Amino acid sequence: MVMKSNSPGEVWILAEQADGMIRGTAHGLISKGRQLADDLGTKVSALCFGHDVAGVEGLIACGADRVYLVDDPDPVNHDEESCARELVALIRHHQPAILLASASLWGSSLIPRVAAALETGLAANCTALEIDLESKLLMQTRSALGGNVLATMECPEKRPQMATVRPYAFKRGAADQSRQGEIVRVDPEKQPVTSRTRLLNVINDLDQKVKLEEADIVVCGGRGLGKAENFNVIAELAKVLGAALGSSRPPVDDGWIAYSHQIGQTGRSVAPRLYIACGISGAPQHVAAMQTSEIILAINEAPQAPIFEVATYGIVGDLFKVVPMLTARFRELRG
Repeated sequence: MVMKSNSPGEVWILAEQADGMIRGTAHGLISKGRQLADDLGTKVSALCFGHDVAGVEGLIACGADRVYLVDDPDPVNHDEESCARELVALIRHHQPAILLASASLWGSSLIPRVAAALETGLAANCTALEIDLESKLLMQTRSALGGNVLATMECPEKRPQMATVRPYAFKRGAADQSRQGEIVRVDPEKQPVTSRTRLLNVINDLDQKVKLEEADIVVCGGRGLGKAENFNVIAELAKVLGAALGSSRPPVDDGWIAYSHQIGQTGRSVAPRLYIACGISGAPQHVAAMQTSEIILAINEAPQAPIFEVATYGIVGDLFKVVPMLTARFRELRG
């Protein structure tokens, strides 16, 4: 039975992992979950599916009170259908009030199955989450109508209240290594159910030297580059810095660079330590996907460009002069 709204319940976070490592998106979700739980006066639990996953203790340092680790060495049991069955069983047993997950490819495939099985609501690709202190309901905000408006939703009747969150929409809070928590190992239920899908192969994007979402530094180019060949200018800076190469939407639409590099509401979200925006005007759809970066350096020859409103540092100038100067200086500093 799905829990009704008169029970406070815990806040649960689905901590996604890849290649045996907790993904960076989980830490921002834990930090936001900690805030929501404090508003509700409850606890935060994280859930992780995988085998020999490293970094689980870091979830406690970021705010989790408990981590449920579903450890299964058989990769056959890691598909979305198997994980959904296990997650549904855990939810029915523990009855959390809120379940949050990253709106990654995996999360966006898994969580709708769980919501359908529990017959509860789901807000997808949210960019903001808050607790209404009067009703104690989760206010879930996401963009609508092509990003031109923001819609806020609530789920007053069914539990858990579920949302997938745009990757890196929330900043990771400061880790407290002294925090105490509990790691609970869960033996997955072995059910004689044949999955309707089967993983055949995983193909990595060989065009990306550094994974965009996990990069500490991102160098991103926009329409100001003028043509496809000019991406070499910022690609050289990215190479020197060991950074990932990104793009706003217009160069992708014009075929200058592959879609896998696109940062924006219709692309990927990032939250690196340093984000260098080259020739990017700063449309809301792009800013929404990178504004949680720790430091934003904007290079644009138009002083009125909106990108300067979110930039930590701004350089008003010709990127074709500024970027090569930065590249040369960083190359000199790095020997």
